[in-house]
Amino acid sequence: MNNTLSKEEEKEGWKLLFDGRSKEQWHVFNNKTDGAAWVIADSALHLAPAQKDSTGATIGGGDIVTNEEYENFHLKLEWKLDSAGNSGIMFNVQEGPGFERTYHTGPEMQVLDNAAHPDAKIIRHRAGDLYDLISSTPETVKPAGQWNAVEIYVNHGYLEFYLNGDKVLYTNLWDSAWNNLVAGSKFKQWPGFGTYKKGRIALQDHGDPVWFRNIRILKL
Repeated sequence: MNNTLSKEEEKEGWKLLFDGRSKEQWHVFNNKTDGAAWVIADSALHLAPAQKDSTGATIGGGDIVTNEEYENFHLKLEWKLDSAGNSGIMFNVQEGPGFERTYHTGPEMQVLDNAAHPDAKIIRHRAGDLYDLISSTPETVKPAGQWNAVEIYVNHGYLEFYLNGDKVLYTNLWDSAWNNLVAGSKFKQWPGFGTYKKGRIALQDHGDPVWFRNIRILKL
């Protein structure tokens, strides 16, 4: 059954971040909107961007973040997109007056329709990539409309990404190699990017319909 924990998971200490009925463990980043575009549909947390403002932003949308901050953790979830969709999963995100966007601080696992979205033509912008930093391999993403299983593992500076059961990426955070990666990316313009060792998990509103379910986390 979706959005539930097995007895084994409960024993291990896993916690649900979404129960299929409520958004109570989430809020819009910096509370800029009411989050009404994030709805619960078919037991999934769904961004339904029905209306856009003059800037192209989703009315009632915005990235949503966990109420709680996490440091060392193992995150599991599933996502799916419409054709040509784009979204993302970020971690170690900081909130407050000094932080304008989630991606100014939080590294991102890319969520993308590799077959139809233009970003798929850009290296390090494909599904499963550590966005604009490291390419994932092998490519295991499923077609638009199908569910993809994700795992993000962060433990004392060591990072792993899994997509549909395969480990597709690993790296170390915060060392000299990491700093060089950031310096060669679009994120170099934000001094705090990728420097925080604790923060919120974010689900991105990129203006496209996206669904998330079975969101669960284990503190390490």
